[in-house]
Amino acid sequence: MDEKRLKAFEDMLAAILKQYNDTTEKMAKLKAEGKEKTVTYRQLFANKLQLQAMLSYYRTYGLVDELKGNQK
Repeated sequence: MDEKRLKAFEDMLAAILKQYNDTTEKMAKLKAEGKEKTVTYRQLFANKLQLQAMLSYYRTYGLVDELKGNQK
């Protein structure tokens, strides 16, 4: 059961990192277009904050390899 849980955690972490990176890329594109005031940008910003919070918990417990993502 431990291997199954570890695999599920690793899959979840990979999905969160991918979503975080995708979100920041979309935000950068919208910002370059001058669309920081749009609802889409603001929703992405809120999602980014939520993902950062999750990743910070993982970092606190030493569960995130810093080489996997560039989050701050």
